[in-house]
Amino acid sequence: MKEIRAIVRPNRLDRLREALRAIPNFPGVTIFKAEGFTAPAAVDKRTVKDELTDFTGKLMVCVLASDEMVDPIRNAIMEACSTGAIGDGLVWTVDIGDIHRIRDRAQL
Repeated sequence: MKEIRAIVRPNRLDRLREALRAIPNFPGVTIFKAEGFTAPAAVDKRTVKDELTDFTGKLMVCVLASDEMVDPIRNAIMEACSTGAIGDGLVWTVDIGDIHRIRDRAQL
C-alpha cells in the first residue's frame, strides 16, 4: 500500500478531479490547503519584500492506493496539474504500513 502525495496549484483542482475520477477503481482523495514557495535559487526575486511575501496558496493532495495503482494516479496528477511553469508542484510516494477503517476496524 502506498500514499501518493502532491502539492499542486489550486486552479488545477477541477482538471485533477476529472482525471482521478476517470481512473477505474480510484479509491478517493483528501485535499488540504497549503502554502509554500519555490527554492530561492529557482526564482529571480531579489528584494527583501519579495523574499518575505512569496508564499503562494497551494493544495496538498493525498491518496492511499494499492501498489499497482500508483503509476496511473501519479501520471494523472502530473498530466492534470502541469502548466510547464515554475511552481507547478511536486508529487511523491510513501510506503504505508497498516491501514484500518475506523468504522468497522477492518484492516485494508
